[in-house]
Amino acid sequence: MAEAFIVQAVRTAGGKRNGALAGTHPADLGAAVLDALVDRSGIDPAVIEDVIVGCVTQAGEQSFAFGRNMVLASCLPMSVPAVTVDRQCGSSQQALHFALQAVMSGTQDVVIAAGAESMTRVPMGSNFRLHAKAGIGEGPWSRKILERYGVDEFNQFVSAQAIADKYGLDRQTMDEYALLSHRRAAQAIQAGAFRQEIVPIQCENGVFDQDEGVRVDASLEAMSLIRPILEGGSVTAANASQMTDGASGILVVSEAAVRRFNLAPLARIRNLTVTAGDPVLMLEEPIPATRKALARAGMTLDDIDLFEVNEAFAAIPLAWLAALGADPEKLNVHGGAIALGHPLGATGAKLMTTLIHALRSRGLRYGLQAMCEGGGTANVTIVEAL
Repeated sequence: MAEAFIVQAVRTAGGKRNGALAGTHPADLGAAVLDALVDRSGIDPAVIEDVIVGCVTQAGEQSFAFGRNMVLASCLPMSVPAVTVDRQCGSSQQALHFALQAVMSGTQDVVIAAGAESMTRVPMGSNFRLHAKAGIGEGPWSRKILERYGVDEFNQFVSAQAIADKYGLDRQTMDEYALLSHRRAAQAIQAGAFRQEIVPIQCENGVFDQDEGVRVDASLEAMSLIRPILEGGSVTAANASQMTDGASGILVVSEAAVRRFNLAPLARIRNLTVTAGDPVLMLEEPIPATRKALARAGMTLDDIDLFEVNEAFAAIPLAWLAALGADPEKLNVHGGAIALGHPLGATGAKLMTTLIHALRSRGLRYGLQAMCEGGGTANVTIVEAL
């Protein structure tokens, strides 16, 4: 099978909900990363054969062929097609998988995988809650589905709390992890670790180029005052990811395209894996997905230099560490979604962007990215920095 190479990987800084990016249409936000991929790679935009965009809440400004609208708002010619995919929080990681598969199969030579989400302008869940409010339909889960699994709904907060309980993760442990995420992110910003990967965005109040959710003054004392999301629980807003506006993009090419367009690869792909499991305990699936990915790649955890496991809730990476016995010093070394934010459909490509740049800046080789997703699916990607 042909190899696929990543030649550029970029993201916007994460904007807090109702923060710096609140005035930017999500199509324009996504277009900015498409423009940056073209500008930084020097590739002729007319040779791009497809743009695959991850987006979770496909409603309002993120509806009606959202990926195509990103292309139309960008420097790409109108001859470049696009499609929008939804694999919940793994949407742009799956977009990357689709792009890689297109190149590895020999079907295409130059494909962009991207993601964009404005959680300010298109609130999470609005694609079905507005229907419910208007009395239209039953909602995303039919009675047959709910009866099969014995639930009234599939709830990520219930899942996160169940995982915390299953792995014996108390409030103190999760708050301490959340504090570490903020500290690592703050240190990364101060050291300029994100400088190469961030695309500056011109906003109403100037240029936005620094993640604004990081709390440099975070403390366990302040976190302890936050009420649990579920009564009697230990999962809180302080040890969960932040609602965020953002976009990300990755340029994927074949070996032939590398030579033809004189491109300099940043990384190559070693493995793509997606699995599915219990939709009720949905957020635990990265654990078996990681095992499968490593086995298929003929690798072990010791072979991996850095891990990016999405911090949807602190319980998820902590359970992942406990189940697999991975080295916590290799995990989310620049902080994660608790500090930097989780712009839903953009997070997959965002984490891969950060992972590739972190590997290269540290002179390391292999990275693994894992993502928990609504519905009980999980994507895992193993990458080799070049």
